[in-house]
Amino acid sequence: MHNENFTIPVGSIFSKAEIAKLRSETRGVQNVIHFNNAGSGLMPDIVTQVQLDHIALEANIGGYEASALRAEAVQEFYTQTALLFNCKLTNIAFTASATDSYTRALSSIPFKQGDIILTDKDDFVSNQIQFLSLQKRFGIKIVHINNAPEGGVDLGDLEEKLFKLKPKVLAITHVPTNSGLAQPVKQIGHIYQKFVANQADQSWYILDACQSAGQMKLDVQDLKCDFLSVTGRKFLRGPRGTGMLYISDKALESGLEPLFIDMRGAEWTDKGSYKQQPDARRFEDWEFAYSTVLGTSAAIAYCRSIGEDRIRGQVKLLSGKMRKELEAIDRVRVLDRGPELAGLVTFTVGNSDPLLIVNELARRKINVVPSYRAFGLIDFDEKGVKWAIRASPHYYNTLDEVEGFIESVKEII
Repeated sequence: MHNENFTIPVGSIFSKAEIAKLRSETRGVQNVIHFNNAGSGLMPDIVTQVQLDHIALEANIGGYEASALRAEAVQEFYTQTALLFNCKLTNIAFTASATDSYTRALSSIPFKQGDIILTDKDDFVSNQIQFLSLQKRFGIKIVHINNAPEGGVDLGDLEEKLFKLKPKVLAITHVPTNSGLAQPVKQIGHIYQKFVANQADQSWYILDACQSAGQMKLDVQDLKCDFLSVTGRKFLRGPRGTGMLYISDKALESGLEPLFIDMRGAEWTDKGSYKQQPDARRFEDWEFAYSTVLGTSAAIAYCRSIGEDRIRGQVKLLSGKMRKELEAIDRVRVLDRGPELAGLVTFTVGNSDPLLIVNELARRKINVVPSYRAFGLIDFDEKGVKWAIRASPHYYNTLDEVEGFIESVKEII
């Protein structure tokens, strides 16, 4: 918790003064040791205040009037998000969550019976359930890419299945919710681009980046995806109930639109027809919680002011330290594997109970969460486990907090 006498790890990307400043701007560190940034990061005070100010404005002059008065600030959300993803403002839509973003993208694909969704074995659970729903309703087929021996997708198998099966959708989760794996998304994007350049039928690539945004750089020019779905609440440290969706020019120019397009996304031009908006607005709804739009904008600006590469280095340092210390504890098995690891540290403990561990850590004011087989069924079955504890440090965490967490785990188990 809040302590000016904290220590930083050897090789820290940030100086002690920088981390002290970041912690002074985050009131939550005074109350908890927060290792649940993969669930919902602690908001910087500026993000909290921006939302409170707008809610107060709505209370004083009315909701519509408040959003009209702050129209320029609302527009800044699109500017900040476009800078975050290295795209145009017209490629960005605001949504209610990463799942909402993903659903809007998936619903825009004109599926027919027999179409194939090619996906990885570490995909986000809600995405997999949506695929199964499409299979039940429309008769599409789901094919999984094999994993490489070291973890992550087998790039050779991906390329072979793309050219052989010609899927309607390639669906990849950058960092799964149940593992510290980071998929090789730049290589995947390169293979996908080679595939679409050599086939006549349209295919679409949806990349789920809900766990990677805010802890590593996301440049859609390198990623080559048609859709990128993101949440604001995790490593970006924005408010809950927020999401962002990038839609490529290719997808927009092809006329793709969400299944349930509304009056923000289209104009009712005649009794029997409507005209869709030319840009990403067609993927938005009329109604926004404008306080959260402003809060998300502030969170992205805050992230960018720190520097995504610096954030990535510090998160990698802290999570690596945490894994190393956990691996040295008897009965603890660290589950993360892959050529590149992200800031999610997952582990299980032999002959123990996940809720006991989580609750005992919470009693010590340390936040982590349990993850169960149903959250990542294929991954957990391959690893032969039924549950895991997920700890996810961020750049504002300290070495003392990591070491306190490790000592607490030793005591509890």
